[in-house]
Amino acid sequence: MHEHDVLVVGAGGAGLRAAIAAHEEGADVALVTKLHPVRSHTGAAEGGINAALRDGDSWEDHAYDTMKGSDYLGDAPAVETLCQDSPEETIQLEHWGMPFSREEDGRVSQRPFGGLSFPRTTYAGAETGHHLLHTLYQQVVKRGIEVYDEWYVTRLAVTEDPDPEKRECHGIVAFDVQTGEVRGFRARNGVILATGGPGQVFDHTTNAVSNTGDGPAMAYRAGVPMEDMEFIQFHPTTLPSTGVLISEGVRGEGGILYNELGERFMFEHGYASNAGELASRDVVSRAELTEVNEGRGIEDEYVHLDMRHLGEERIVDRLENILHLASDFEGVDGLVEPMPVKPGQHYAMGGIETDENGETCIDGLYAAGECACVSVHGANRLGGNALPELIVFGARAGRHAAGTDLGETLIETGRTEDTEIGEVDTPVVPGSIHADEDAVADGGPDVGDSGSGRTRSDGGSRGDGASVVPEPPEIVERAVEAENRRIDHLMEKDEGIQQAELREKLQKSMTRNVNVFRTEAGLKQALRDIREVREQYEDVYVDDPSRTFNTDLQQTIEMRNLIDTAEAITLGALAREEFRGAHWRAEFQERRDEEWLKHTLLSWNDGTPELWFKPVILEGEEKTYEPKIRSY
Repeated sequence: MHEHDVLVVGAGGAGLRAAIAAHEEGADVALVTKLHPVRSHTGAAEGGINAALRDGDSWEDHAYDTMKGSDYLGDAPAVETLCQDSPEETIQLEHWGMPFSREEDGRVSQRPFGGLSFPRTTYAGAETGHHLLHTLYQQVVKRGIEVYDEWYVTRLAVTEDPDPEKRECHGIVAFDVQTGEVRGFRARNGVILATGGPGQVFDHTTNAVSNTGDGPAMAYRAGVPMEDMEFIQFHPTTLPSTGVLISEGVRGEGGILYNELGERFMFEHGYASNAGELASRDVVSRAELTEVNEGRGIEDEYVHLDMRHLGEERIVDRLENILHLASDFEGVDGLVEPMPVKPGQHYAMGGIETDENGETCIDGLYAAGECACVSVHGANRLGGNALPELIVFGARAGRHAAGTDLGETLIETGRTEDTEIGEVDTPVVPGSIHADEDAVADGGPDVGDSGSGRTRSDGGSRGDGASVVPEPPEIVERAVEAENRRIDHLMEKDEGIQQAELREKLQKSMTRNVNVFRTEAGLKQALRDIREVREQYEDVYVDDPSRTFNTDLQQTIEMRNLIDTAEAITLGALAREEFRGAHWRAEFQERRDEEWLKHTLLSWNDGTPELWFKPVILEGEEKTYEPKIRSY
């Protein structure tokens, strides 16, 4: 068994920053990641980092823009923490050597981005995430922080208690992708989940194939609520053939969207009469699909993004990577012709419920980055706010897990006196196939914990009736044994259904029914499809018999996480009967603040998902953010 003070699961921007912060506080920290750190999906981020660095700008203005962009579903303490800490974190990156683009006077460059009232997006060409990732990884190497790369974390080692808020996380279980060996990792202080988003729930996504919702699904089954999962961002400019992202930086530099008629539709059709192409992403995505649906799309699928007028020198200097992407994947030369683009799944605003320090309702378990939901983005994330989220909340989670007192938090996790129990009419029963137990393929009856990796906190009884509480190493070892049983079962089967078939069925249903435009009928059909996939997953098997680099085994385990995540997204979308931010419902065409100014939460509840709500926090440090009509 490996032992460290702090274990960070995932080594993208949030994970690397958390590990550095924990190390700086004196903790023995290690990263456990299914990819080498520089292969993490953070490297695909192109746009930039929002930070109030210039005269004429302020964190308060950044906070207002972020709250407005969230459609007033962001929690003010989280929003203000992001905007206050982002300048310092951005400057720290520059001191660590991140090669930001610069003005002629030597200052770091900043450009306009969608939904911003000031050009505060700091960038490094069109490869900001790539440079961020390498800058942070250099600091990890410099500090000698241990990295277990290509170790896939499959289970949390959590104590059992009827009340999830009384559970404790003592470590993780992972298997070595190279050898297939399963091992336990004990965390003396805390586990930080930084596993990224769930984009592979959809078949047209900007996300890497590794983004399978592992962290949220593991935390959910362990007892941590998922928050605001219905809010999925569809980026307006992705390449039609692959889903590869075309940066918002193109529009930030002055790129223009045209329909088949050559109309600059964002203005001419009144979607965003002031901001045009630089309206928030949800507004632009809906506009593009409306153009296509009304017959003004190109080949009934996409619109054109034109940057030719910017000139070759400016494009090559600031957007060179975009030229390569358009050429490589669509055969288009962006210097001489417009690029085809359409909306694609890009980001999840929801995730693991946390406070401002990344702490969940389970003691010793943290989350940061896209897998978490401190609710800084609410119903819609502004472009340029994802990377500061990684570094700001990654750093805070690392420090807190290492034992540093960061002061009292204003966001409460778990159930409070303001909790409201919810109901949703579903066509099928969600959750486990069998009440309180799953198939062995999920880590079920033989494991005795519904696939969560939990171990009973009483550990049994002595002869005198007194309970025996297992020590943390024993809790981790029991989770290892459970995981070995699950993997052995998957490997021993030689017939059934394979994960690839189930994954395709799930992705196509989610893309068809839980996309930009949502209907009650479509959402209910998605739930039926998810249920069918869940039932078929009970008969899943791994075709590859080897233990070495067995991607079939890894993807089969990932498939369980995709099922749980997809169901949570769809349940939240069906429950929320309003139009807010990225969540559009055909039956409900208004934002309904009187009823829905609240967060959606979903608890696994040992296989019987329970819906509940908690109010949004709009009271900030010095002001209350009053909901207003959101227009651009």
